[in-house]
Amino acid sequence: MAAFPSLPRVGIISQARMTSTRLPGKVLLPIGGRPMLHYHLARLRTAGLPLYLAITTNTADNSLADFATTQAIPCVRGSEDDVLSRYWQCVEQHELDIIVRVTSDCPLLDGALIGQGVAEYIKQADSRLYLSNVLERTFPRGLDFEVFSRELLAEAFHNSTLLSDREHVTPYIHQNRSGTVRFQHITHPTDRSNYRLTVDTAEDFELVRVLIEQYQAHQLTTTELLDLLAAHPELVALNAHIEQKKA
Repeated sequence: MAAFPSLPRVGIISQARMTSTRLPGKVLLPIGGRPMLHYHLARLRTAGLPLYLAITTNTADNSLADFATTQAIPCVRGSEDDVLSRYWQCVEQHELDIIVRVTSDCPLLDGALIGQGVAEYIKQADSRLYLSNVLERTFPRGLDFEVFSRELLAEAFHNSTLLSDREHVTPYIHQNRSGTVRFQHITHPTDRSNYRLTVDTAEDFELVRVLIEQYQAHQLTTTELLDLLAAHPELVALNAHIEQKKA
């Protein structure tokens, strides 16, 4: 186990692409006159951590690179299918010690919640630790984040051989293939895993659009957002029938 520096370099890396199979171009679809990606990045900024965008080398993603430039966010480009290599490229290029992994189809991620998770991770001072709100799911899909070390990512990058491992970045880590990973789960006091705030389909997008345009959800805390959904079952019903795409 390698020790962290006294002031570890932490970065949030968001993966994005324009060629989504179920809703192509979703991350730049307009909500309230702004691209969906704008809300994603604005929410993440509240964590107070450096942000990086990991996109593909496809020409379709040139628009994402341009948007990242307008937002003054560093952008790395790599393989469409080997997303793990994009993360490793970003970590090496920006010399990160601790990585927060998020996906760009989650416009209502809570930067404050992520910040608390990172503070807890640093406090633990354990480079073999994987911390997330994903494995024991009590938060809605769409508020997902994972925190892990450069050490763990390096092992995954160098040892993962399955295509699914390369595409989904962290299976080698969270399936504990090395046998030496320690886990810590961030959970919500009440199970809200039945809510769906990620955007994979047109129905998902419609829910997020209504939440932002009519209820200013992009300005709400996680508690306020979950209370809003609990008070409006008709909103939850907009995408309750959507099944999560299998990893």
